[in-house]
Amino acid sequence: MKKLIATVLAVLLLCSMATACAPGAATTPANGGSAKKAACILGVGGLGDQSYNDLVYSGMKKAESELGISFDYAEPKQISEFELIMRDMASSGQYSVIVCVGFDQVDPLTKVAPEFPDQKFALIDGVVEGANIANYTCMEEEGSFLVGALAGLMKKNAAAYSVADNNTIGFIAAMEIPLLVKFNAGYQAGAKFVNPDINVLTDYVGGNNPFSDTTTAKEIALTQNSKGADIIYHAAGGSGLGVFQAAAEQNFKAIGVNSNQNVLDPDHIVASMLKRVDTAAFEIVKAACVDGNLAVGSTIVLGVKDDGVGYTLEGSNIKVSDEDVAIIEGLRAKIADGTLVIPTTLEEVDSFLAANAQ
Repeated sequence: MKKLIATVLAVLLLCSMATACAPGAATTPANGGSAKKAACILGVGGLGDQSYNDLVYSGMKKAESELGISFDYAEPKQISEFELIMRDMASSGQYSVIVCVGFDQVDPLTKVAPEFPDQKFALIDGVVEGANIANYTCMEEEGSFLVGALAGLMKKNAAAYSVADNNTIGFIAAMEIPLLVKFNAGYQAGAKFVNPDINVLTDYVGGNNPFSDTTTAKEIALTQNSKGADIIYHAAGGSGLGVFQAAAEQNFKAIGVNSNQNVLDPDHIVASMLKRVDTAAFEIVKAACVDGNLAVGSTIVLGVKDDGVGYTLEGSNIKVSDEDVAIIEGLRAKIADGTLVIPTTLEEVDSFLAANAQ
């Protein structure tokens, strides 16, 4: 049964879904709480972004269904609410683990976790040192490299894909921060690896709501398209829906992120970079609530070889040739076996390309 839980600053919706407990060893929460209950603090923007937050939530729901746990979740509207929600949840003593989602929870968690040494936390998409914190990060640059290679191949074979023969593509991120620059670096490296003449237009949404500002993202996409970019990849959370709106209006191609967004507009979204934060959320809850072996005090990094990141064409009506799929799959295999180490900054892209010249 869903119930409302008030925080100090605002009234936030939390869901409490009680279910039967699955058998198995588990750590005991502080203050004698349920060993089969978890909590999740989503990123600003909340559910409905059809991307990052929705994906994490689906992982929590999978854990609820398959592991017999229950969980509460919060949808903060402002970054200032994170610290208060963390402290409220931790002081309740109800949870085997509190899952914190997103880089902007790093600072609040750094403050709160030491106050509750017996409470286990997990952070997705960031790293905080602490004996009671398990960190889960992804090699976003690897999945971005693969969709970048797709964009580069499409421009190389422009006529076959009904795109302009101008070697111009676009990238739009929510903010200019190291995490999202990794997406851009991988995307540019992949596109230029298969098509050295490619030009990548880059812009950031910015503002007060960079992950949920569809209007600004749409305007940026339209501007990039007017400059010749008719394949645009976004790493902007809910703001990316504005990129898709622009693609539909101007009939250009888009690339989704995190979850399979192809189904949102199969005629315009050619592929999606997959970032399996749903898997991370599920594995965190399983380790904390069932197995009793959450890797606190460490950082787990998921990449192509772990199926932590990747790409998908499924659900799109835009046909990618078997030849181009074979090239991309060959690159995926080289990333998985360590032959290709994808750059994480834009400064590293040129040296990567020089070292791996075909």
